[in-house]
Amino acid sequence: MIIGATGGSGTRAVARIVQQAGMWIGTNLNVSVDAVDFGLYSNRWIDPFLQGTDRWRLPLADGDRDAMVADLAPLLRTHLEPLTEPEHLGRWTAWGWKEPRSMYLLPFWDALFPGLRFLHVVRDGRDMAFSSNQNQLLKHGATMLGEEDGGQPEAVRSIALWGRANTLVTAYAAARLRGRYLRIRFEDLCARPDDTVAAVLDFFGLPATAAPLATELVVPPDTLGRWRNADPRLLAALHRVAGSALARLGYPVPWRVRLANAWRRGGKG
Repeated sequence: MIIGATGGSGTRAVARIVQQAGMWIGTNLNVSVDAVDFGLYSNRWIDPFLQGTDRWRLPLADGDRDAMVADLAPLLRTHLEPLTEPEHLGRWTAWGWKEPRSMYLLPFWDALFPGLRFLHVVRDGRDMAFSSNQNQLLKHGATMLGEEDGGQPEAVRSIALWGRANTLVTAYAAARLRGRYLRIRFEDLCARPDDTVAAVLDFFGLPATAAPLATELVVPPDTLGRWRNADPRLLAALHRVAGSALARLGYPVPWRVRLANAWRRGGKG
């Protein structure tokens, strides 16, 4: 069971929900409830994996896969070892981890774990563009975006990464993870916590009886919708870059943006 997203999407709340409901996500967690060891693994392997597969277009070379598996084995042993202790036996009904950047390694996890279930958390890319959390852009922006987006404002590069990464995941899931993939919007979790929490628990096979307490952990941040106060010219640039991805993930964009993007895709721009 893996929870992934672009950074700042609200996965902290989701991790606390599944933990409350009986999913083992480890003990070595940071303040964001990220599994620290898996974060270090992401540091080591995301860029080489993206480069080696041409951003998932090519299969991973056997030697690279063997190296990734060898590096992962002791990490998994450490992550799961506490489950053998008497106080944990029988307490947890599922296991996994929350490390948002795991999404960049999704084909690797899928090949390694045939029973993988992947929860994909998304938040409006326009909010993400103005987040103080730009760690993924700093760490993986060059690999994901290349040089074509160089020189753009940070907010534009941020939403470009958001659009590209989330589109990769949704396309892969549609082709390969049918029945083993669930996407939730953070905005829906905040607006309709009962329904969204119930969907998450059902997806991970966690007891529905945990829903009332888990739902109490949802606290909408005051940053929801912050993009609406941004400079209109910058917003226009964000829409040009990621209008299609926003619409595909359920975030309405002005009809003029949809029309302009369709016109450009038709080769007339």
